[in-house]
Amino acid sequence: MALRIEDYGLIGDLHTAALVGLDGSIDWLCLPRFDSPACFAALLGSEANGHWVIRPSAGQRTTSRRYRPGTLVLETLFETATGSVRLVDCMPVRETHPHVVRVIEGISGAVPIEMRMAPRFDYGDIRPWTAQQGGVLTAGAGPEALALRADVPLLWNGAEARSDVTVSEGERFGFVLSGFASWEALPTPIDAVAAVVDTETWWRSWSGRSTYAGAWAAEVERSLITLKALTYAPTGGLVAAATTSLPESLGGVRNWDYRFCWLRDAALSLDALMSAGYVEEATAWRDWLLRAVAGDPEDIQIMYGLGGERRLAEYELPHLSGYEGSRPVRVGNAASGQLQLDVYGELLDTLHTAAKFNLAPFEASWRLQRVLLEKLETIWREPDRSIWESRSQRHQFTYSKVMAWLAFERGIQSAVAFGLDAPTGRWKEIRDTIKSCVLEAGFNEKLNTFVRHFETTEVDPSLLLLAQVGFISPEDPRFRGTVTAVERELVEDGFVRRYQRDHQENPARANEGAFIACSFWLADAYVLMKRYDDAGMLFERLLSVANDLGLLSEQYDSQRRRLVGNFPQAFSHVALVNTANNLARQRGPAKQRAEESAGHR
Repeated sequence: MALRIEDYGLIGDLHTAALVGLDGSIDWLCLPRFDSPACFAALLGSEANGHWVIRPSAGQRTTSRRYRPGTLVLETLFETATGSVRLVDCMPVRETHPHVVRVIEGISGAVPIEMRMAPRFDYGDIRPWTAQQGGVLTAGAGPEALALRADVPLLWNGAEARSDVTVSEGERFGFVLSGFASWEALPTPIDAVAAVVDTETWWRSWSGRSTYAGAWAAEVERSLITLKALTYAPTGGLVAAATTSLPESLGGVRNWDYRFCWLRDAALSLDALMSAGYVEEATAWRDWLLRAVAGDPEDIQIMYGLGGERRLAEYELPHLSGYEGSRPVRVGNAASGQLQLDVYGELLDTLHTAAKFNLAPFEASWRLQRVLLEKLETIWREPDRSIWESRSQRHQFTYSKVMAWLAFERGIQSAVAFGLDAPTGRWKEIRDTIKSCVLEAGFNEKLNTFVRHFETTEVDPSLLLLAQVGFISPEDPRFRGTVTAVERELVEDGFVRRYQRDHQENPARANEGAFIACSFWLADAYVLMKRYDDAGMLFERLLSVANDLGLLSEQYDSQRRRLVGNFPQAFSHVALVNTANNLARQRGPAKQRAEESAGHR
């Protein structure tokens, strides 16, 4: 039976990541990058699709785990009838080849341990050729190869590497799995125990740079570490999640590949990183952004690959049964070709924020802003796919129009603040026209709420951001009415859903879990409305659904009490950091963002 999503922990090396189950099994690993084909894909199928497990062979009485403080080094403690052992997992922050390091330590008594490693390349579809020489076991197929070294004897039975050993108190055995190109020489051996120490030191040094000093420091630190772990170090790009095709509803078909970089994440991520003093990471993310969108504005996408790649063709993997039968399993993401107007607002907001923080070079950023606004002038009236990447009919989505308004607002502000040459008169006219359009067509006076799009009476959680981006005051009755409508129509068991249960346009959406980031947005709206007690209670409720390691997925199924969606989800952790800041400070990111536009309501 598949582990629950929350039963997994994350380890990573700033190039890729692995998911380690509570049972000691690595069920997901892509090498050498986040978006590479998986060599362990049991997460989306079965053990036959590749996994690597180290655990007591006679079963364990109890299991507990934790991250070593301030790090991405994972410890799992197995307590059995004959004693207890600790499994330590990490991926050293690399300069050359990727390594997965696993160390088993005897704590008390004597515990029989089994190690089984079955690599299956190309998302669990290809069984590799293997060889064993000098204590090193290698496995390869096509361009991919792995090398396993251990402090204990290894056997290969044709399907998997095996090792059975009894670990007594005070004993310690290491295993190192290294990835390399099949035409290369074997990677240089590394010492497993020393690698754990070095990795712990690296992460402690990184987390020690944080300047966050508010409440919920442990939860914020874990979220910041998770965001760093989801960063592709060579380019600075932040992937949305480490996985593909973990379902939005168990057994459903809404299973997407999130191992790419969304432009939408940029503004909120910049706030989260800068709020904790991580200027270098924020600059790298901004620089990735500038490189990725360079070129003809006609070609702008809502997401890109880790290096800024544009071709993210989507296809299915029929050989995988899917997580708990949730099929199809998809690789790539067809939404990359959609028109989503809100992205223009996110981009201009991000670049304006970067300029405020003095993230150079400013000149390249301003040229890009000018080009983007010239394009937006011609397309802002068009229907689009919205922030939720609808694969059905296009609509005049209210939030999309608001973010088009924000794009021109930020362009005007940048031009005025920095004395730049720009057609601010024309931009002001367009900005005001968009606002009038939204207030007329995107607000339902009878229901006293803004609506999802101009042709419906449904409400949408993205509308919770209208006060945060400064489109409308949080004291305005229209915004308060919108919050009330969200509470009435979309809050279920204390969490915010994206769609009503009786959503007619796409019934599959009605069964998904509550969207975690949207729930944080409601807490942010409460802060802006000075409903501090409500904000604090909602924030604590959201913290309670994180797993025992402090990790969040995209969504939460409150009926089954389970995390659902891709995991761990950067957007959820960005929202956690920003909401913590909003609650802990008089002028958190939400209020600062709103005040930027306060004079134009």
